[in-house]
Amino acid sequence: MKSTTSASQEPLRMLQLLGGTNINFMRLRSWAFVFSGLLIVLGLIAVGQIFIRGQANLGIEFTGGTSVTLEFRDPVHLEDARALLTKSGFVNPQVTDSREPGKYKLIVRVKEGASGEESVVTTSDRIKQLFAEGFPENSIQTSSSTSIGPVIGQELRQKAVWAILYAIIAIVVYIAFRFDFRFGVSATIAMFHDVLVVIGIMWAKDFLWPTEFTLLIMTAVLTMAGYSLTDKVVVFDRIRENLRKRQRVPLEQLINDSINQVLSRTIITSLTVLLVVVAIFFLGGEVLRDFAFALIIGVVIGTYSSIFIASALLLFWRGGRGKLMSQAAESTRKSRTTEVKSR
Repeated sequence: MKSTTSASQEPLRMLQLLGGTNINFMRLRSWAFVFSGLLIVLGLIAVGQIFIRGQANLGIEFTGGTSVTLEFRDPVHLEDARALLTKSGFVNPQVTDSREPGKYKLIVRVKEGASGEESVVTTSDRIKQLFAEGFPENSIQTSSSTSIGPVIGQELRQKAVWAILYAIIAIVVYIAFRFDFRFGVSATIAMFHDVLVVIGIMWAKDFLWPTEFTLLIMTAVLTMAGYSLTDKVVVFDRIRENLRKRQRVPLEQLINDSINQVLSRTIITSLTVLLVVVAIFFLGGEVLRDFAFALIIGVVIGTYSSIFIASALLLFWRGGRGKLMSQAAESTRKSRTTEVKSR
């Protein structure tokens, strides 16, 4: 009986990937801002090309048209496939290789009315017929086929932009209520930074490896924004707690200490998510590969911004430590009042 009691009183031990670290993260904030500034510029260029000018490699969800995935018994060269489609009247057809090991697949995308004669309903059948006639000795099967009208595509592109903006506004409101306005704005700027960086890297990736911007990519961006917010709440909660307990410690040192205290938890959480996303990247197939890649970038950038961007932004607010402390105490009082009322 005594052994059971003593065992129940043992403290709960958590995995500590890192010991007691004492890294001066805030000393590197200037370099981090320069690095992030370059990535933000890339992201702004990408947003302009994708959502304003529409000149990126957009999926048919945003442009309208037909996408057909054809599976062949024998390999077919991309140049031959494009020449066949162009000769048959399709304007600027997009043909890419699915790059699945041991399989010969081509993904053919044509815009609405690109053939000048067939409707969206029959475009996929026409494409399959063209390849059957152009490569009569090859066995051809249609793995998938999707058709979307141009009006719906434009509407989906607008809704994707508004979804990101609504998410940012909701985060400002939540963080401002959970902590205070300063924390909310800092988290929002950092999350907006994360969104731009992921979009910019995915856009730049298209120059090295074919990357199509689809609704699935936008889903990954919104998922990454939610993860980024969760990570920043953990760091901000520790900063707010230390503001009340260690009133004589300089603010820069206090922020450094707070980050070091949650660093092990932050890294373990990020690695756990990365293990799952990397598995999806390698084992999830061609459809989920870009989705998983965007999440990988998002987890890495989100963790980086929680440490170097969101926390460092608190140092740039006017009013100093005293105002942060008073706001932290007030937000804590509100949280406790809410908990008491809920009980």
